[in-house]
Amino acid sequence: MSSSAPTETNTTNRYVKYRWWGLLAISLGVALIIMDSTIVSVAIPSIVDDLGISSTEIQWVQEIYTLLFAALLLTWGRLADRAGRRRIMLIGVVIFVAASVLCAVADSGAVLITGRALQGLGGSMILPTTLALLNANFHGRERGIAFAVWGSTIGGMAAIGPLAGGWLTENASWRWAFGINVPVGILIVAGLLLFVAESSEAVSGAVQRLDIGGALLSIVGFGSLVFGLIEGRNYGWWAAEDEAPFDIGGISPVPFAFLLAVVALTAFVFLERARSNAGKGVILDLSLFRISSFANGNITALIVSFGEFGLILSLPLWFQNVLGYTAFEAGLALVPLAAGSFLASGAVAGLARKLTPVVVVRIGLGLEIVAIASLALLIRPDSTAWLTSPVLFVYGMGVGLATAQLTSVVLADVPVERSGQGSATQSTARQTGSALGIAVLGTAFFTTLKVGTENRLADAVAENPMVQSLVDSVNASSGGSIASLAADPQTAFVADAARAAMTDGTSLAGWIAAAALVIGLISSLRIRSQADSHEPTKARAEYPESDEE
Repeated sequence: MSSSAPTETNTTNRYVKYRWWGLLAISLGVALIIMDSTIVSVAIPSIVDDLGISSTEIQWVQEIYTLLFAALLLTWGRLADRAGRRRIMLIGVVIFVAASVLCAVADSGAVLITGRALQGLGGSMILPTTLALLNANFHGRERGIAFAVWGSTIGGMAAIGPLAGGWLTENASWRWAFGINVPVGILIVAGLLLFVAESSEAVSGAVQRLDIGGALLSIVGFGSLVFGLIEGRNYGWWAAEDEAPFDIGGISPVPFAFLLAVVALTAFVFLERARSNAGKGVILDLSLFRISSFANGNITALIVSFGEFGLILSLPLWFQNVLGYTAFEAGLALVPLAAGSFLASGAVAGLARKLTPVVVVRIGLGLEIVAIASLALLIRPDSTAWLTSPVLFVYGMGVGLATAQLTSVVLADVPVERSGQGSATQSTARQTGSALGIAVLGTAFFTTLKVGTENRLADAVAENPMVQSLVDSVNASSGGSIASLAADPQTAFVADAARAAMTDGTSLAGWIAAAALVIGLISSLRIRSQADSHEPTKARAEYPESDEE
């Protein structure tokens, strides 16, 4: 026993000494899942050409990942508290990398969809554990810096992903969009084992019983909710569209998915409350919502995610279909967003000495609102990157400040032993918000494209009904046919109308996103965190570096 004590002490000291290297490994874990989701969207055209998969398979290649990812976050967050956060993250990384290999060698749509589903499973294990590990291993002012790096990684990778995907697809193969995850995954595993201390919740007997019912209800509830939000535009929000796999009396599957979500999540809340009152283990401890910063912070995070993802949805399409950029050039045009986001992470250290995290969040949201509103106001079909670059840089700085520090605020007063639950809840709120944002902003964007193009060409269609087929091609391809229409002088007028309509759609999506962020900023005024009253010196006294775990 005595001989092992020095070894354990040395190991603990190593984790403390090299905790910033551990932060790098944790941030790479976030980068892995964020970058992969954006890379795939760019690689889809090449995948279609190579594998010849159907439109339905294309849809599920993109959406099965998001569906499983969002549905499983709460369950894995809770299991990580029990089994060990680093352990669950390691397992998640291994599953994600193995799934990436399966995607890279896929020879059919079915194999690719299976790989994407497994990626969603692995990703749902990675994201909440990254937050929980930061919450457990960083304290005081350092904690704000760590979360700043984490948040800037999300913002930066959301922009760099399309760039990497475009370059790999054009210069190598779409398969490398998945294959690149292998070396990154190896670095993450090595970094976690060498530089990140394990942390878990110490509980006894009865409390250790797994809340299987709560896990199943949360999976069904959040899975159904995200499914409805994702598929509403394709299957129909009420009346069934042609793409719907089935209908009941002409009603789309989407309303039934929402109904199932309401029933399952209501039952989930009642079950968790009953188990908690009985002293049994739960997937989500509802008493966490008695913490003001946690409850109000999650509401703000959901609203902010709604607004933030609107820009990432519409801009790449606008760059490619309106300005005529290649996939790589469109990714390059988003680099200022990443640059602003990473720069903001460096500014947090200085801001943390003078301002509370909540104030930093509000500054970030203010920058985002100004940037998105400016873009919505100024963009034209003949705009260039000289207009978008400075706006995206400011937007990136806002994301870097707001996203990271909002996460820090949400978890600031959550006990470390429940950080897995808290992190998973925060991640679920963000995923739900982003899914809602994609649903609403995507509907506004594509509806404006459709209606705007039809209205501009109404007279041409009246004179020549054959023009309607060209209009339909624009809508069916989500603007992808604009380039070919522009190349033919006889159909260039259709391309011009579609470009103007898509620009209007991008502008409308921007205004809606800006409005959502304004609501998020107002919501942030309700956040009151006990951590805000902690002076940096006090925080360092409570968590001296030699005692950090």
